[in-house]
Amino acid sequence: MMRQRNPAMGMKKSMLAAIAAVLAGTACAADIEAGRKIGETQCAACHGKDGKSPIDPSYPKIAGQYPDYLAKALLDYQTGARKNPIMGGIAKPLSKKDMQDLAAYYGSLPGPLTHRK
Repeated sequence: MMRQRNPAMGMKKSMLAAIAAVLAGTACAADIEAGRKIGETQCAACHGKDGKSPIDPSYPKIAGQYPDYLAKALLDYQTGARKNPIMGGIAKPLSKKDMQDLAAYYGSLPGPLTHRK
């Protein structure tokens, strides 16, 4: 007698494969300490050591921003999708890992709108 295929089993396997793919992407998680080191040498001069004290009011406060937003912004500066000669020059030599590390570091800092309990 032939076994019938269970459509739900195929869906479960697909879901497990998708979850495994997501977890594999997070396996090489960003390194906050590496991001701090890059930030001290590349970002602090303009955005402030704490990421929320920029030297010019037109420069954004980057502390507490969502890491995915920061990584996307850096990538866009690097590729020219976002135009800013200063940030373009800063982002150009960064590796994808550097951008992820920076984003994780600044995302881990308390932002200017953080509420304390």
